[in-house]
Amino acid sequence: MITRDVTIQNNVGLHARPATFFIQKANSYKSTIWVEKDDRRVNAKSLLGVLSLGIIKGMTVTLIADGADENEALDGLSELITTGFEG
Repeated sequence: MITRDVTIQNNVGLHARPATFFIQKANSYKSTIWVEKDDRRVNAKSLLGVLSLGIIKGMTVTLIADGADENEALDGLSELITTGFEG
């Protein structure tokens, strides 16, 4: 299991369309992936879970991955976030 802190860059945070892109990317990996904010941890492959965190621009969240492709998962999701969901 590995973790990585990332800061949300895009203007609307993880809402609506960016959250959908994030979930689709998370679902492309075999690893179990979570998003953690404050004391809450949700399944990164669940749209309702991710939306329920209310993540906005400038917030730092922790991505957690556990599985065969955990490094690739965190690399891919981190890149998606740091590019402002443009990739």
